[in-house]
Amino acid sequence: MTDPSPASLAKELLAILDRDEPLLLKIDRYDRGNHDDPYMPPQADDEYKLLAKRAVSNWMPLLVGTPAQALYVDGFRPGKSAQGLPEASSSTSAEWSHWQRSRLDARQAAIYRGALKFGHSFVLTEKTKKGVVSKGLSALKTAALYEDPANDETPYAALTITRAPKAETKGLARMWDGKYEYAVSYESKIDPNSVRVSRLKVHGSSECPVTRFAASVDLEGRTIGVIAPMIALQNRINQTIFDLLVAQTYTSHEVRYATGMAPPMQMELIDEDGRVVSDPALAVDSRPRLDAAGNPSPAQINHNARRFLFAEDPDVHFGSLPAGPIGSLIDSVDMSIRHLAAISQTPPHHLLGQIANLSAEALLAAETALSRKIAEFRSLFGEAWERVFRLAAELGGETAAADDFTGEVQWRDMESRSLAQAADALGKLADQLGIPKRGLWKRVPGVTQTEYEDWEQMAEEDDSVGQLASALTRATPSVRAPSAAELVAA
Repeated sequence: MTDPSPASLAKELLAILDRDEPLLLKIDRYDRGNHDDPYMPPQADDEYKLLAKRAVSNWMPLLVGTPAQALYVDGFRPGKSAQGLPEASSSTSAEWSHWQRSRLDARQAAIYRGALKFGHSFVLTEKTKKGVVSKGLSALKTAALYEDPANDETPYAALTITRAPKAETKGLARMWDGKYEYAVSYESKIDPNSVRVSRLKVHGSSECPVTRFAASVDLEGRTIGVIAPMIALQNRINQTIFDLLVAQTYTSHEVRYATGMAPPMQMELIDEDGRVVSDPALAVDSRPRLDAAGNPSPAQINHNARRFLFAEDPDVHFGSLPAGPIGSLIDSVDMSIRHLAAISQTPPHHLLGQIANLSAEALLAAETALSRKIAEFRSLFGEAWERVFRLAAELGGETAAADDFTGEVQWRDMESRSLAQAADALGKLADQLGIPKRGLWKRVPGVTQTEYEDWEQMAEEDDSVGQLASALTRATPSVRAPSAAELVAA
């Protein structure tokens, strides 16, 4: 394909951000609990509107957080060297030093949450004064161009907005292609004539240094997160809870009534000329207070459980209307949440909190769908991290590591099990299947990359000490005690 100019790339990337902005803002709004209002009658008063605000039951952070909390990179296993031997795994390697320098132990969670929420997020790898670092970029501000968005892992251009335009200030952005970094200024994303591009520097990588982390990519190149498909179900839950609150407020209690009795009216004082006065000393009479339509305003009846109702007129009758049932609405809320759990592959007990009387087998079956989804995310995000490690190695001058396509990231085992259970299982794997014990160290729950490498170093030191002791034993001549006959002869 013909290489487009940097200005045309910037215009196209800004146009993509403008096109996707409404959907991404809606997703962000739902994640923060700012949902669309449920349906209300046109003449709804302030009380209805207050109930609508209280009806929002935001499940979106849980749909994002449940899989995100199971995604934690704990180490990196380099591939094979040019001689076909495994590369040494060391905390001082270019890959893991870059990871620690970028503070990705803590910052990786934001990258996963952004990808799960919007469908994709980005990571920029660049050389700074402190060395090669990587940082996450939001999908709200970043876009990338691919020749084949469904299969390519390397974009041919990417842009991220660093400052949005304001009334008197232009917007600023950074853009990268396969060789250079550019500074972009613009007044509006939809006005291509306002875009200005200037080349800043050579970024030092052989390809665009921006990596996409996609939660799901179809063959059309579209990325799909966990929130967008669930917005309709979230709206249904909010509507059902709103109907429940309305029924609870207006029909869940008995309504008492009285017939054949006129309610007392609100009265106001008047003087001799018929003018309203507030001083009782100036008043000569009183009359019902009128509302804006000219009708008498009835007074509020102060009635509670401590007061007794009575009427002098024998035609007055007191009664009550029965409360309306709300059990069907509660069942509807429960059903909608179960639908949300099934479609989002989230275990129902994570949403409903019902975990009593569940066997270990039942819990394992409930977690199966979530485990499969997490395994898919780990596969997708793992490939993205491997590209980040290769970019970091190239920028750091590590030629062999930059061409390593067999390395793998190590994901922490987040399943809940005791250390005794894990030790028993690992011991059986070593004894019954003959798996090398050192090869099982990585599977000890909670072990970090640094701890693992410390164990390797200590094991090598123990081996060296043992070998030295054996060598000294072999090199030292044995000393035999003289026998009794030898002592007598002497």
